[in-house]
Amino acid sequence: MEPQPKSGSNESSAAMPGDATSSKESRSLNFIEQIIEADRAAGKNDGRVHTRFPPEPNGYLHIGHAKSICLNFGLATRYDGQCNLRFDDTNPTKEDVEYVNSIQEDVKWLGFDWEDRLYFSSDRFEELYQFAERLIQEGLAYVDSQNLEEMRANRGTVTEPGTDSRDRSRTVEANLDLFRRMRAGEFEDGAHVLRAKIDMAHPNMLMRDPLLYRIRHAHHHRTGDQWCIYPMYDWTHGQCDSLEGITHSICTLEFETHRALYDWFIEKLGLHHPQQIEFARLNLNYTVMSKRKLLELVEHKLVDGWDDPRMPTISGLRRRGFTPESIRAFCDRIGIARMNSVVDLSWLEQAIRDDLNAKAPRVMGVLRPLKVVIENYPEDQVDELEAANHPADESFGKRIVPFSREVYVEQDDFLEDAPRKYFRLSVGREVRLRYAYLVTCTGVVKDDDGNVIEVRCTYDPESKGGNAPDGRKVKGTIHWVSARHAVDAEVRLYDRLFGQESPDDVQEGQDWKDGLNPESLEVLADAKLEPSLAAAKPGTRVQFERNGYFCVDQDSTPDKLAFNRTATLRDSWAKQNK
Repeated sequence: MEPQPKSGSNESSAAMPGDATSSKESRSLNFIEQIIEADRAAGKNDGRVHTRFPPEPNGYLHIGHAKSICLNFGLATRYDGQCNLRFDDTNPTKEDVEYVNSIQEDVKWLGFDWEDRLYFSSDRFEELYQFAERLIQEGLAYVDSQNLEEMRANRGTVTEPGTDSRDRSRTVEANLDLFRRMRAGEFEDGAHVLRAKIDMAHPNMLMRDPLLYRIRHAHHHRTGDQWCIYPMYDWTHGQCDSLEGITHSICTLEFETHRALYDWFIEKLGLHHPQQIEFARLNLNYTVMSKRKLLELVEHKLVDGWDDPRMPTISGLRRRGFTPESIRAFCDRIGIARMNSVVDLSWLEQAIRDDLNAKAPRVMGVLRPLKVVIENYPEDQVDELEAANHPADESFGKRIVPFSREVYVEQDDFLEDAPRKYFRLSVGREVRLRYAYLVTCTGVVKDDDGNVIEVRCTYDPESKGGNAPDGRKVKGTIHWVSARHAVDAEVRLYDRLFGQESPDDVQEGQDWKDGLNPESLEVLADAKLEPSLAAAKPGTRVQFERNGYFCVDQDSTPDKLAFNRTATLRDSWAKQNK
């Protein structure tokens, strides 16, 4: 059964704009497209559509950012417009060139191109500074020398107005002098800030004289030590949108209360006014979607870096074996909505299954090997068997798989004391070895502890290809790998990062990290693969028949192959957690 959204979901079923699978004729418009269509019909912005994707370079992008990327670039594609990539790099202590590079790589990997429109807010620092001086000259900004504790105390509450700073009445001349000295580096961090002069009694707390600049003697990854005052995000964001000629500023819902502030800045400065439109961010269960929390997992070494295949980061999903097409399809499916909801992780998993079902060649790999000796098969004989690379697509062609006297099968495909309706290998029972022969189990070999370490069988030489010449029916079919020709590999079985749907829902005294799933990774060091995989390159995606979809890991080498499980063949998690 197809996975369903969480109850109460308000996610639209509309496809993402700009994707090849969507069209105006086949679906209804989402609410953002309706706004844009109305704007174009009214001749607003001369019919132009210009969007942007504006990440802060303070971490790696995750699947939630993928939704925003698909939306912004997709809208530009749909309406023959443009989409910029802009880094809002206003906090030098949290940002890094590593993040800048990874973000660009992720956007390109998803299939989008900003062409020559790569921007950095730091390139606008001088313009932003001049805007700030203009506000001071017009009596709309002032230097505040209160400490942070005083500012917090004077801010008021949602039910009580704030209190004006003692510095709010400073003259224009005094404010300009102090602000210029702040820029010149005369003061220590925290000595002064620049604030907008709006209304300390405003019902929107963000409008109560918000901070525009703070002193921060820190090295910036682009501007170096040129600046020791840095603009706040809220001061920077709207002006940069305006200066880039953005027509539709698409934000997530948490920025809805910021809109009045952005509008105030734009109005007072007399700049081009982009239209801000808010949509629901992506919330996914069984994981966390906060860059702060993801960074904490990385710094505490609870995961193997930002690209750990268990992480919801785009780089993690890429390393796990996800395709850009599957992520775009997922974003199509969840749609665009005005209200927050939680999307089940199974939707993302089903997206990659659907994609790889069509794309991934089939191979045989035995993850937990158990040796089978076929006693009546000649010791020196090797059969070359023909196997289809894809059961539903002949264009994938066929391959030759060697078969010998000793083969490996899955431990789970043998049961010594089997129930009546068990159709795999058991003493006295006959099964089909895929593409090969019918074999019958005659006995087992055990170690000193009574564990089965080897299975003995006989085969029917007339059943090559898996069909009995006398027409007898054999229900069970299992995969195998020739022991003589097997390729050794490490296989990493990845599962959900957290064991509970909402990692933040923890009991008093517990930390959200306590919910990490201890079974999120199982490493199988002795998997056996068919020889066609001996030269598999990192990034190669295949289906191990009956086991799932796998991808060659980036640290795989010819001497030590490593495969990551991308997804199981079906959603078994929901069944086991009912």
